[in-house]
Amino acid sequence: MTEINPSIITDPALFKSIAENIRILSREYFTKSRLKSAVLGISGGIDSAVCAALLKPVCDELNMSLIGRSITIETNKPDEIERSIAVGQQFCTDFEHIDLTELFYEHRKRMPQVDNSPLYRLRQGNLKARLRMLQLYDLAQLHGGLVISTDNFSEYLTGFWTLHGDVGDFAPIFPLWKTEVFGLAKFLLQECHPAQKAALESCIHAVPVDGLGISSCDCEQLGVKDYDEADALFIRYFSGDRTLEKHTLIQRYQKSHYKRNNPLNLTRKEILKP
Repeated sequence: MTEINPSIITDPALFKSIAENIRILSREYFTKSRLKSAVLGISGGIDSAVCAALLKPVCDELNMSLIGRSITIETNKPDEIERSIAVGQQFCTDFEHIDLTELFYEHRKRMPQVDNSPLYRLRQGNLKARLRMLQLYDLAQLHGGLVISTDNFSEYLTGFWTLHGDVGDFAPIFPLWKTEVFGLAKFLLQECHPAQKAALESCIHAVPVDGLGISSCDCEQLGVKDYDEADALFIRYFSGDRTLEKHTLIQRYQKSHYKRNNPLNLTRKEILKP
């Protein structure tokens, strides 16, 4: 089990050092790996926008391309698309918006048991995430780079991501609670010129959604009013409060263990025992 963050950072002064440390670590890893590019899927949400703002100066300094793609499929709303395009245009050196709806429809024709059940909607969402990742990893291969993972710690605990889908190779904001991602975004506004600031601010004020059409907002699926509540509940639970066992959020955590242990590798000791 990954170490649980024991508290939520709220002091604005600390976000400066967080941003600096993420950039130092990113610069070291990119240099060591001799990368020529970093590839980022841009959703119009806060996480990918923060990753773009964090990594732009690192990539500029290293003369690397920050390749951004807004990849929309069927259920992405116009405001999401508008935000993703604004972020991509303001922070990336190579940006395109592409629509994979027709490709998604072709794949969906081959899906068995088509209905309107929650399970079917989840399967469609997984397919969308995996189609997007095909595009991003192909770009990384083409341009000698890696794919940036935009998951934060709150999403990791809830399993709010698709295996072999919306994941990546390097995760700059993984240690941060979602609440802290918002705090970091507000700090990063200070570095932005007006157009960048407008793009990032639009993501700060947007309702968090998964972009897969499964629900109208993240918090609806998590059983909370906002991410402040979600993060506070997690900290209470991991501090020993077992009265939360039946809460939707905690049940999502418990039911998604398989994702955090993927792949489940058998050990040599296990398979050679008499």
